[in-house]
Amino acid sequence: MESFRTEIENPIVQKEIIDLEKKIHLFRGGKIDDERFRSLRLARGIYGQRQEGVQMIRIKLPYGKVTSEQLVRITKVSDEYSTGRLHITTRQDIQIHYVSLDRTPELWANLAKDDVTLREACGNTVRNITGSELAGVDVNEPFDVSPYAHALFQYLLRNPICQEMGRKFKISFSSSDEDTALSYLHDLGFIPKIVDGVRGFKIMFGGGLGSQPAHAELLSEFVPANEIIPTAEGIIRIFDRYGERAKRMKARMKFLIKEMGRDVFLDLVEKEKKAIAFETYEIDTTAFEGPIPEPLLQAPQVTIEDTAAYEAWKKSNVIAQKQAGYYAIGIKVLLGDFYTDKARLLAALIKNYAANELRFSLRQNIVIRHVKEANLPFFYQELARLGFVDLGYNSTADITACPGTDTCNLGIASSTGIAEELEKVLNAEYPQYLNNHEIEIKISGCMNACGQHNMSAIGFQGMSINSGKLVAPALQVLLGGGRLGNGSGRFADKVIKIPSRRGPDALRTILNDFDKNANGEKFLNYYDFKGEKYFYEILKPFADVTNLTEADFVDWGNADNYVKAVGVGECAGVVIDLVATLLLEAKDKLTFAQESFDEGKWSDAIYHAYAGFVNGAKALLLSENEKTNNHAGIVDLFDTVFIATDKIGLPTTFRELVYQINQNEPSEAFAKQYIEEGIAFFAIIEKYRAQELANA
Repeated sequence: MESFRTEIENPIVQKEIIDLEKKIHLFRGGKIDDERFRSLRLARGIYGQRQEGVQMIRIKLPYGKVTSEQLVRITKVSDEYSTGRLHITTRQDIQIHYVSLDRTPELWANLAKDDVTLREACGNTVRNITGSELAGVDVNEPFDVSPYAHALFQYLLRNPICQEMGRKFKISFSSSDEDTALSYLHDLGFIPKIVDGVRGFKIMFGGGLGSQPAHAELLSEFVPANEIIPTAEGIIRIFDRYGERAKRMKARMKFLIKEMGRDVFLDLVEKEKKAIAFETYEIDTTAFEGPIPEPLLQAPQVTIEDTAAYEAWKKSNVIAQKQAGYYAIGIKVLLGDFYTDKARLLAALIKNYAANELRFSLRQNIVIRHVKEANLPFFYQELARLGFVDLGYNSTADITACPGTDTCNLGIASSTGIAEELEKVLNAEYPQYLNNHEIEIKISGCMNACGQHNMSAIGFQGMSINSGKLVAPALQVLLGGGRLGNGSGRFADKVIKIPSRRGPDALRTILNDFDKNANGEKFLNYYDFKGEKYFYEILKPFADVTNLTEADFVDWGNADNYVKAVGVGECAGVVIDLVATLLLEAKDKLTFAQESFDEGKWSDAIYHAYAGFVNGAKALLLSENEKTNNHAGIVDLFDTVFIATDKIGLPTTFRELVYQINQNEPSEAFAKQYIEEGIAFFAIIEKYRAQELANA
C-alpha cells in the first residue's frame, strides 16, 4: 500500500486516496458508522454488490473517451483486483466487480497513473457527464461538444457545491439536434447551436428516468458557450440547498422543480448569481482542435476473402466522419461486457493504426475513431480476430441491459439473461432488424431504469409474479417510448406483465404484428395508431399464470428456481442521523474551507464554510428530534428551535448569517469573514452540545 504515496504525481489525488485508506481503517475498527461510510465510499466509486464482502468499482470516463494507455491501465487493474471482465454502462463508465474493499485505495492509485479517476462516479454527486459517442466526428454537428463536456467535468470534479447533494445529478452533451445523448431525461442536457456566429447550447433541465420518469423542461433555447458553467453552477447550488434529503424516492431535481415550480426555482437561481465567482467562463477548445494525427504504423495490405461479409459489416457498423477520408467503426458489445485480453489488443490497434482514441457509448458499445478509408479492410480483419465484427451496431438487435440480478442489490429479475436470449431470437429469426435503427430494445432489472427501459420503443422491466404460493420471475412489457430529437422524447407505456420465460414469444408477437400490419409506418406511429389497449390484447395470452411450467420458475441465465431477493440500493446514497458524526463533518468542512482559502480559492472556501454551518445546525436539530429534509429547511428550523427560543444566542438570525453566501461576491475579504463566523458558530454549538450531554 505504500507505493501510491510516492508514485502519484497529483498531490490532490494522493491526499484523497490516502484519506480513503484511513477511512477504511477507521471503518474496520468500528470508528465510522456503516451508513456514513457507505456515503463516503460511494462518492469514490465504490459500490456494494449483491454478493457479500465484495465491491463493484465504477471507473469514471467523461463522455466515454479513453486512450490506449488508459484502456491498458484499466485492463491491468481489472486483472489484478477483479475478474478481467469490463462492463460498459449506459453512462459510458467502466465497471469492474468482485473487488476487495481493502484493496480499493491501491486500485485507485494505479488508475491515477494514467489520469483515470473513481471520484464521484457514484453517490449523491454529479455523475459521469455523458456525450454523443460521435462528438467531434459527427457529420451533423455544428461543432465538437467534447471540450465543453470536458471543461464542465473538470470544473465540477471535487467542487464543494456538489459533493453531498440530496441525490445524484446527471448531465449530457449531444452532438447535434438528433440528441443522441438524450438531453430530455437529464438534470441538465446540452444541445449545440450556433446563433449569429456564436457557439452556444440549447439547455434542457429537470428530466430523469427511474420509477417516475419526467421529461426535461426547456431552460433556454440558447445560452452562449461561455455561460454554460456559471449556469450549471447556479442550478446545482439551488438543488443542493433546497433538494429533498430525507425521502430518497422524491429527492431528484425533477421533484424539486415540480414542487416549487419552474419560475420559483429559476428565480432562486437568478438570485444566486452574485455568489458565483464569474458571469462568464471561457472554455479552451484548442486541445480538441488541429489535424488528426497520423497512425504510428502503416497498416498492412489485406485481401478480403468474404467480400459479402465485409460489405455487410461496412453497411452496418462503419460510419463516415465529417473529416473527409476518415471513418468511425462501431463495435457491438453484447451486454456491454468484454474482457481484458481483447481490450489490450484493441488498445494496441487504435494506438498503432488509428488516432489513439476510442469512446464507449450510451448503448454499451465501443467506437473507434479516425480510421482511414484505406485501412478499413485491415481493421475488419483484426476486429474479426477479436470477435468484434458482429452486425447490428446501434440497431434493434443491439439490446441495452443493466447488470440486474447478476450483481446489483436492487435487481428483481435477470436483465442480462433475457437480453441475450432476445438477441438470439433477432439474429436467427429477424435478420432484417440488424439494420433497423428506429426500434430500440432496452431492459432493466428493476424499476430504477438503469437499462433505460422506459424510454425505449420496446422495453422490459424485471419484476416478479405470483402463482399460488409460488413466485416466478416476470417482465413488464413497455411500448411506445423514443427519442424525437432537439430535446424532445417520449416515455413508454406499461402495457402488461408476463412471466420472464415468455419474453421471447412476446417480442415475436410484437414484431410479427408490426411486420404484417404497419404498411411502412414507423413503429411509434404504428403504436400510436393501434393504441396501448390493442397491444395489451395481443399480449394478454402470455400473462396467464394458471398454466406455468417448471421452467417458468427458473430465470434466464440461472439453473435454480427463482427466489425474489432485493437488497438495499446504494444509488441514492444515505441519510445520516448521528449527531456526533455531523458535528465532526461540520468541523471537517471548516477545515476544508481554511485550506481552500489558503490556496486562494475564495468561492470554494465560502461553500465549504456554508456546508459547515448547515451540518452543524442539522446536528443540533437532530439532537432535539426535529425533522430536517433540506438545507433551506435546516436554516429556517434552526432559527425556530434555537434562536427564537433564546436557547442559542447569535448576533443575527441564523438565516441572515448563513445566507450571506448569496448576498456577497466571492471575494477574499468575504471568504475570510465567513470562515471566521463559521468557526465562531461551531464553537457555540459545540459548547451547547457539551452542556446538553452533561445535563442528560
